[in-house]
Amino acid sequence: MTTLSRSADLLKELIAFPTISRTSNLALIAHVAALLEGAGIACEWVKDEAGTCANLFASTGPEGVPGILLSGHTDVVPVAGQAWTTEPFEASLREGRIYGRGAADMKGFVACAVIAMLDAAARPLRKPLQLALSYDEEIGCVGVRRLIGMLEQAALRPELCVVGEPTMMQIATGHKGKAAYRALCCGQEGHSALAPRYVNAIHVAADLVGGMRAVQQTLADQGARDEGYDVPYSTIHVGTINGGKALNIVPNQCVLDFEIRTLAADRPADILGQVLERVPRDNGFAPEIEEMNTYPGLETNAASDAVRFIESLLPAGTGKRKVAFGTEGGLFSTRLSTPTVVCGPGDIDVAHKPDEYVSLDQLDACDAFLARLTGRLV
Repeated sequence: MTTLSRSADLLKELIAFPTISRTSNLALIAHVAALLEGAGIACEWVKDEAGTCANLFASTGPEGVPGILLSGHTDVVPVAGQAWTTEPFEASLREGRIYGRGAADMKGFVACAVIAMLDAAARPLRKPLQLALSYDEEIGCVGVRRLIGMLEQAALRPELCVVGEPTMMQIATGHKGKAAYRALCCGQEGHSALAPRYVNAIHVAADLVGGMRAVQQTLADQGARDEGYDVPYSTIHVGTINGGKALNIVPNQCVLDFEIRTLAADRPADILGQVLERVPRDNGFAPEIEEMNTYPGLETNAASDAVRFIESLLPAGTGKRKVAFGTEGGLFSTRLSTPTVVCGPGDIDVAHKPDEYVSLDQLDACDAFLARLTGRLV
């Protein structure tokens, strides 16, 4: 029978909390806070306006000294409609892997970070080790903004932040920024037999999408490039589109949601402006654009002291790269001016999918990394 590490045992407990985005995470936060407070670690809850979700900030070690912050999110993506072979919120162990929703993204790191905090509490630290757990990261880094606001007010600016998203314990020094938008395209309703007399809202939306595709091609062919990314240029993507009531009615409304993911050299507002310049306005109906959410990219110098410090805690030859997915790292970097890297256990390729898992080897590697990090704080 496999003997599990404390991190693996805790991960199994955390998976059992069905903390899907937009639902409460309070039970999980209470569970983690009880563990930390039992070791004498001070915890602060930062709740949302409704009081149904909370961030948790914990710190162990001396006060008034910049510390190292471990950051993770507690929410997970939904499982509805996915063909799981195991119960997604009942962790299962087989072939050296723990399966369950959030195992890779990113309760594995959360478990390792909590254990690291417990171990650090028993040591005479010169600098504090800190933990930030947030809610609703998966829908736009929603909760962490309140937590960062608390840190700003308290003048708590960490010396270094490690965001533990799954990178297979490689060092990620950057990711793109993202802006999400909703476009309301209006028209003039009428009988489809007389369609040319009216303005078709879906056609207005099609013109908008056509503008996006034209700008996307320009970005790919002539725009800024960063070969550190799998897709080395800024992108535009339409995710949903809804409009029309019946086939024989000229639609008067169409709504589409789209996103712009940008390199550091680009600004979403500039790209959106280029799109809108390409949309015809001779029908008198221009799309109305609402910004739904935005978060900045992360761009940490791969040769910086912060990155070299993280490298020194990992096995020789550990790679450095940039990642396609977004994190709260850009917010810590821009709002707190804190050097930030992304490094955590698990593979992003299995996240958000049925039978998500993290290997025990990856959890062990993360435990070793955090133990070495703690040792540098003594």
